Amino acid sequence: MRVLLTGHKGYIGTVMLPMLEAAGHEVVGVDSDLYRFSTFGAYREQSREIIRDVRDIERADLEGIDAVVHLAALSNDVLGDLNPEITYEINHRASVRLAEMARDVGVGRFVFASSCSMYGASGAAGALTEEAPFAPITAYAKSKVLVEQDVARMASESFCPTFMRNATAYGVSPRMRFDVVVNNLTAWAYTTGEVHLKSDGSAWRPLVHIEDISRAVVAVLNAPADQVRNQAFNIGRNQDNYRISEIAEFVREAVPNSTIGFAEGASADERNYQVDFSKYETSFPNHPLRWTVPKGIEQIYQAYRAIGLELNDFEGARYKRIAQLKELLGRGELDESLRWVLQQPALERSV
Repeated sequence: MRVLLTGHKGYIGTVMLPMLEAAGHEVVGVDSDLYRFSTFGAYREQSREIIRDVRDIERADLEGIDAVVHLAALSNDVLGDLNPEITYEINHRASVRLAEMARDVGVGRFVFASSCSMYGASGAAGALTEEAPFAPITAYAKSKVLVEQDVARMASESFCPTFMRNATAYGVSPRMRFDVVVNNLTAWAYTTGEVHLKSDGSAWRPLVHIEDISRAVVAVLNAPADQVRNQAFNIGRNQDNYRISEIAEFVREAVPNSTIGFAEGASADERNYQVDFSKYETSFPNHPLRWTVPKGIEQIYQAYRAIGLELNDFEGARYKRIAQLKELLGRGELDESLRWVLQQPALERSV
C-alpha cells in the first residue's frame, strides 16, 4: 500500500516508519516536527515527507494514498492539560477532519492510534475487553473517545477505519519519550540510583513496546478489510498488565546498585486499569507481539548508558516535551496554537 503516516517524526512514528517500509509499504510522512531539537541518538531522515501541522493537511496530500495511519497528537496527559482546547483541536477535530478528507478522496483504510487510557479510572475489577465502558480522566484520553465515536460513524464498504487502543508505550526511539512510566523509571534509576516513584505504586498499568505497536499496525494493514472494518483492538499482551510497583522492581533488578524510592507526597494514581488483549491475539495469530517488559527495560538501560544520559536531560527542556514546548513558546518560536512562527510555508521534500 501507499501509506500516509502522520506523526512520523514522533516517538512511535520514527520506529514505525521503517517497519512499514520493511513490510513492503511505500510511506509518506506528515509531521510539523515539534520536537526537532529533541533527537535521542541516531536518527535517519525519512525518504518522503511533508513538514506540515496535522491541522493543515489538505485533500491533495491524500491523493493516491491507500491507507492513513494516524499517530499525530499531543501525546501526553500533562501536555494535553497545558491547553485542553488545543488538545481537542489537534487530537479530536483535526483527526476527524483528516478521516473525512480521506474518505472523500477514496482512501480505503484509516488506522487510528487510540489508547487504553480511555479506560483510565476503571479500577482493578478485572481485565477490560474492547466492550468495556470508557472512564477517561484527562483531555488526552477524552479526545481519543471522541475520535473513535465520530470516525466509527463514517465506516462503509469503501472506507475501513480501525482503532488501535495501545497500552502504555515503552521502548527506545530516536524521539524518545521520558514521561511514560517504564522509560521514566529507568531514567531515574540510571541517572540517580533511585527508581523514583511519583505515586504509591498500587495502580495497574498495561504496557506495550513501540515495536509491537508498529507490528500490530502492519498486521491490520495486511488483514482483509472485512476483518478490521470499524473494529477496535486493545494492543498489548495479557501478561504485561503490571502494578507500577512491579515495574519499579523490574527496573531495580536491571539497573545495578539502584534502590526504590518515593517522591514526597506520593499517593494513589487515579489511572488504574487492567486490559484484556485476547482479541488481537486471536485475530492475528501470525503477528504475535514479542517484547517483554524486562527485555524492554534492558534495551532502554543500555541506550541510556550509550549516550550517557543525565538527570537534567530528561527532567529539563532537552527531552521533556512539556518543558520543550514551554521554552519554544517563551522564545516566540511557537505561537499560541503550537504552530511554528518562522517556518516557511508548508515544506514538502524528498531526501
